[in-house]
Amino acid sequence: MKDLTDTRWIKLKGVMLLLAGLFASLLLLCEHPTLKTAVLLAAAVWSFTRFYYFAFYVIEHYVDPVYRFSGLWSFARYLIQRKRHPKEKP
Repeated sequence: MKDLTDTRWIKLKGVMLLLAGLFASLLLLCEHPTLKTAVLLAAAVWSFTRFYYFAFYVIEHYVDPVYRFSGLWSFARYLIQRKRHPKEKP
């Protein structure tokens, strides 16, 4: 698959992802309109965004400056390879 480089398509993709998330959240809250559901949904969204930031920014800038993030699959491969071939210095 070719990399997406056109800024208009990148922005459209971002808007579509935002709308998909809002729509899914709205449907979930309509089906279970409770404060508990809203708080758990907010906690899940916040936790996943913080994990993505961790995988993307923290590892690349603070743990392993050689690592370059290209997606969550590359991060999973990075974790698996590090377990098999530890490169950490004491």
